[in-house]
Amino acid sequence: MAFIRNRNEERTGYQSGSSLTPDHDNAVDYVLVYRMDETIFDRLQVFKNKGYIVHFMTGIAWGAFTDYLYGEWDGVDHWDDAQTDRNGNRIMHGHDTPYMCPTLDFVDYLVEKFKSVIDFGVEAIHFEEPEYWDRAGYSESFKREYKMYYREDWAAPHESVDARYKCAKLKQYLYSRCIDFLSYRLKNYASRQSKDIRFYIPTHSLLNYTQWSIVSPEGKLADIPAIDGCIAQVWTGTSRERNAFNGKIAERTFETAYFEYGVMQELVKGTGRRMWFLHDPIEDNPVYDWDDYRKNYLATVTASLLHPLINQFEVCPWPNRVFTRKYPSDDPNAEYISSDYQTVLNNMFNTLGTIENVKQEGLRVGVLMADAQLYQREYPDSEFSAERTQAVGTVLSDTAELIDNFKNKLFKNKGDRELLLSFMQSNAFPCFYGLALPLLKYGIPVRPVLVDNARRYANYLDDYDILLASYSYLKPDYPDINATLCEWVQSGGKLIFVDDGFDPYNNIKSWWTGIYKNPAEHLYKLLDIELSEKLTIKNIGKGSVAVYNENPAIFCYSKENADILRDIFEKVVGKVEYKNHLYIERDRYVIAAVMDESVSDEPLIIDGIFADMYTADFAIVNGKKLKPGENTMLANIEKLNDLDIVGTSVRILSLEETNNKLVLKINGAKTKANIRIRVPKKLNSANIDGKNIPCLYDELSKTVLISFDNEPGEKTIIIEK
Repeated sequence: MAFIRNRNEERTGYQSGSSLTPDHDNAVDYVLVYRMDETIFDRLQVFKNKGYIVHFMTGIAWGAFTDYLYGEWDGVDHWDDAQTDRNGNRIMHGHDTPYMCPTLDFVDYLVEKFKSVIDFGVEAIHFEEPEYWDRAGYSESFKREYKMYYREDWAAPHESVDARYKCAKLKQYLYSRCIDFLSYRLKNYASRQSKDIRFYIPTHSLLNYTQWSIVSPEGKLADIPAIDGCIAQVWTGTSRERNAFNGKIAERTFETAYFEYGVMQELVKGTGRRMWFLHDPIEDNPVYDWDDYRKNYLATVTASLLHPLINQFEVCPWPNRVFTRKYPSDDPNAEYISSDYQTVLNNMFNTLGTIENVKQEGLRVGVLMADAQLYQREYPDSEFSAERTQAVGTVLSDTAELIDNFKNKLFKNKGDRELLLSFMQSNAFPCFYGLALPLLKYGIPVRPVLVDNARRYANYLDDYDILLASYSYLKPDYPDINATLCEWVQSGGKLIFVDDGFDPYNNIKSWWTGIYKNPAEHLYKLLDIELSEKLTIKNIGKGSVAVYNENPAIFCYSKENADILRDIFEKVVGKVEYKNHLYIERDRYVIAAVMDESVSDEPLIIDGIFADMYTADFAIVNGKKLKPGENTMLANIEKLNDLDIVGTSVRILSLEETNNKLVLKINGAKTKANIRIRVPKKLNSANIDGKNIPCLYDELSKTVLISFDNEPGEKTIIIEK
């Protein structure tokens, strides 16, 4: 049965920096025991004694590194390794905790620091969040690294597009080098003791790091052989970052999470490496109430399940802050988590271990992304007048200003150009969302495509029928990216390319310098396209290309502009039946979301008899109606066996049927628990360790529901006639 499995599968886990307590001793497969401090080995042992598979997790961009910083480790003060902004300010994560420039000295220090957890016997190490802020790049250690890497003196990032681009590429290289050296040297240390150790990188998505202006290895992780996989750190806190659509800048948690999980899926596709999708029942920001956290948590869970190639999950970071703290934190009426939401969470922790992968069906549409988009997040001072230099980089929240300054009058004067640049470098990231949201919002399951992988893996692009692309927010690192796109089109692919050549980063010194004006011009030459109209459509080989000579950010300005993109899409693809929802079936489960701001406000009707997995008692429903803004996960009763577990709040270790009764062995957290079971005949009574508990039979679904107050530890439940 799906709910009964071996912990060695490591499908579900959570990270914890605190001691184990009854409310989160929920019997997931593995635990990421966080933080290198004086309690680490005691905490590792506690989780190990409880039967969890034990991993160790630590930050490597920041952490408890004071012995390194103050020279206690090697007698040298290393505060010049702190990431530093243009004003000489260190970028801090807390007191005595700067974000680090990962020099080789720092790598040597980390290697020695982490040998002890290998000696303990952990099965895996996670190096979390290798982050270099885009506004950094001014420390003395970074200047030294710059000169060694480029063989020239450091240039300040704010002075030119070339300097900013080169500094960002170096930042990514430094953390790639750090992870490469760390993982190899520690694996070598483990192997000399006849131990196997795995290394994983928990990291935000490429989309989020682009929006937040942070440089990280992302796609480059694929080039580090000793890395065994990643955790997609996607949650409400990243996915509520605002974006622009139909002239409105707003939070769109579901849609943003959908794109975030989508690009993370690409980091491991076809590699055999592991990927866990993370969900967070709350988030780092403690100012929201439980209704907000619950709504957005379920939105991110639904978004993740709509990507069919991942079935492993980090079910909760920091469970202690979910189950033991009040929210909103600054509110005198703050409350602890409700028993209903606590039960729903434990339901999900168990349900997520039963998800199976399926093949993606239907029209396969992608939007290009690349690590290079991290290199051009902000524009140097030279691109702005003195008046706007102080204002750049802020999100334009005034919709009226957005429309007034852009609609039908782009680039007519210096002010318009600067406002566009300011908008392009804002967290709203309009050049990407301008291509992606008009289609997703209309029911097209468009997914991010990591174009760098086209160089790594043969036929990588063959998984897609249509690609949308622009070089306004990324530049291809090598000309063979364009050659691969051309070959894909000739083999039958359909490419929609939206670009106006406006982006100042076209002027960096790169492979197209002195030959072409920009990398798009090289692509046009390979495709034998001459731009004579604003929209050029041409059949090439078995495929076709549409080039729209405009900045993709314009598709964010209004519904009318978004309609232009959808019209181009239909000119290339043919007539499309747009809808306001996404829907997928994964074995027994139906996952669906209905979006607002879409082609209609009609509800989605899903016919059948289901158990609603987003309810505390796995409520049986005869059909499901979803309105815009709602989402669901349903278990299809017809796809279950005559005897099957429908859903559970606790881990089920075994289930045996004897005569007229069922015997279950369970383990789980302190919670109000429900177990719903599909049974071949009616069962009316139940007890747990001899104590009677409620037992309800549902004739429509032929399921029995038992409810009880659970305490941690193994127990026996008997259900009988």
